[in-house]
Amino acid sequence: MRSVRSSRGGAVQVEQVDWVDIPAGVVRRGTPVDEVAAVARRYADTGVPMEWYLKEAPRAEIHVPAFRIARTPVTVGQWKRFAAATRRPAPQAPTDHPVIGVAWEAATAYCRWLGERLGGLAVRLPTEDEWERAARGDDDREFPWGDEYRTGLANLVDLGIGTTTPVGSFPEGASPFGVLDMAGNADEWTSTRYAPYPGAPAGVPNTEGWAFDPHVTRGGAFRHDRDLARCARRHGAYEPDPEAIGVGFRLAAPAA
Repeated sequence: MRSVRSSRGGAVQVEQVDWVDIPAGVVRRGTPVDEVAAVARRYADTGVPMEWYLKEAPRAEIHVPAFRIARTPVTVGQWKRFAAATRRPAPQAPTDHPVIGVAWEAATAYCRWLGERLGGLAVRLPTEDEWERAARGDDDREFPWGDEYRTGLANLVDLGIGTTTPVGSFPEGASPFGVLDMAGNADEWTSTRYAPYPGAPAGVPNTEGWAFDPHVTRGGAFRHDRDLARCARRHGAYEPDPEAIGVGFRLAAPAA
C-alpha cells in the first residue's frame, strides 16, 4: 500500500495491485466437439459426466482486446481493509491467503471500492474470455502450465491440504503470462453470466437453474479435482455456501 493525501487533508491508504499486462490476441476458447468424449474419458475417475464438458464446446478463436489482470487472487488482508471500510464480515484466515466465501455481488462491490481508491480506475472482474486468455496464452494448452497435469503445481484436492495456501505458492504452475493460481486454491468469479457458447451441441442447457448464482466461475479451488484446473472448464456455484465451495476472485482492469 501507499499513502496519498485526501481532499480533506488526511492520509488515505491506497491498495497497490500487481497487474499483469495481457496483450491483445486470440484465445482458442473451449474444446472441439469431437474431443469432448475423449476429455470425459481422461477424467472419468473424477465422476464428472460428459454432459458437463459439453458446455465447453465448440472450440472458437476469440479476439480479446488488451487488458490487465491481477497476478494473484484478492487476499484476506486486502479484503479486510474493504470489510472494515464497509462494515462487512472478515474471515479469520491468514492475510496472505486468498479470500473465499465471497458472493458475486460482494466481489463486484470490492472492485468498485478499490477503483475509487485508485483514482477512478475501472477495476472489475474478468470476463470468461479474458480469464481463459490469461490462463492459456496463445496456444490451446489444457492447463495454465502446459498440456499435462502434474501434482504439486496447484493447490487441488490431490495435495490433501484441505484448505487455502498463501497466494503465489506454486510459481511453477504459472500461466504463459506469469499469472499465478489460475488453477486451484480459490475458485474465481468472472463477470460472465452462464450461457451456451454459440453453436453448442444439442442438450447443453440454456440456463443452469440449479446454480445459486448465474455467473461462471473458473479455475477450481483446493477442494476440487484436476478437471476443474483445465483452462477450458466452465462451471458455477452449485452450493449455497461460497466459502464451502472455495469461491474467491481476482481483479481485472483496462490496459494501461
